[in-house]
Amino acid sequence: MGTGVSREPGGVALEAAEVSRKATLSDIGAMLELVNGYAEQGVMLPRTEFDLSENIRDFTVAYAGDRLVGCAALHFYSPQMAEVRSLAVRAEAKGTGVGRRLVEALVEEAREFGLDALFAFTYVPGFFARLGFAEVERGLLPLKAWKDCMRCPKFASCDEIAVLRVIEPERWEAHHGAAGLKRGDEGGELIFPVLKRRGGEG
Repeated sequence: MGTGVSREPGGVALEAAEVSRKATLSDIGAMLELVNGYAEQGVMLPRTEFDLSENIRDFTVAYAGDRLVGCAALHFYSPQMAEVRSLAVRAEAKGTGVGRRLVEALVEEAREFGLDALFAFTYVPGFFARLGFAEVERGLLPLKAWKDCMRCPKFASCDEIAVLRVIEPERWEAHHGAAGLKRGDEGGELIFPVLKRRGGEG
């Protein structure tokens, strides 16, 4: 369920790379190569052709010319919440904004569906923090999100970090109460989930 950057070597002109469209079945071969390259490093769950075919409507893809340089999925768990998952960017596209544009596209898609919040499990919380996510306790997330964890080799000692972005604060508060939120520095809207505390912090 993690997210990261592919370590595959290779060079490609990236000036044309941007989030271009929703994925189609013809993208599955390239997506399998990209995502499972991560799985071999132990930072993402492996995906099968069946997995991607079954969930192809969740995915958005980024291309540089005819080469897939990134993908990400918006996977729904309830009428209020979805997960950003299978976020993968090729090594040669790192630092070009491909990952950011993919997540921003998913946030916009979530708004169109009227979701209250998005979450992810990640090894790079700093990346998500720059996009408005904050670390949270896993208890705030849907129990169904754990179904993929059951087949993860790290299930017994998971070190991924849960992050969440509230995109509709009023609806989030109505469904979850104010316990999961704090107010911004200037007061007003409830906009950020309470940060997860580490060790003796806080």
